[in-house]
Amino acid sequence: MKLINIGFGSMIAAHRLLAVVSPDSAPVKRVIQEARDRGMLIDASYGHKTKAVILMDTDHVILSSLEFETVAARWEQKEKEAE
Repeated sequence: MKLINIGFGSMIAAHRLLAVVSPDSAPVKRVIQEARDRGMLIDASYGHKTKAVILMDTDHVILSSLEFETVAARWEQKEKEAE
């Protein structure tokens, strides 16, 4: 199983990741709030500003303090390694 570091020692399974998006838009903020209400939100930002929102195929939403471009680049790298 390939793992992606999303900051502060937190790792996620690369094959479970659906999307990495910026947290700035209103629709993404609604997704975050809905996940919080359902108990499916994981805050891996450890109190830092959220810079990436990670959507998983398990319906979990993960908040990260890494830039979303950084998380996306790490995901892309893991996908290339799997080929």
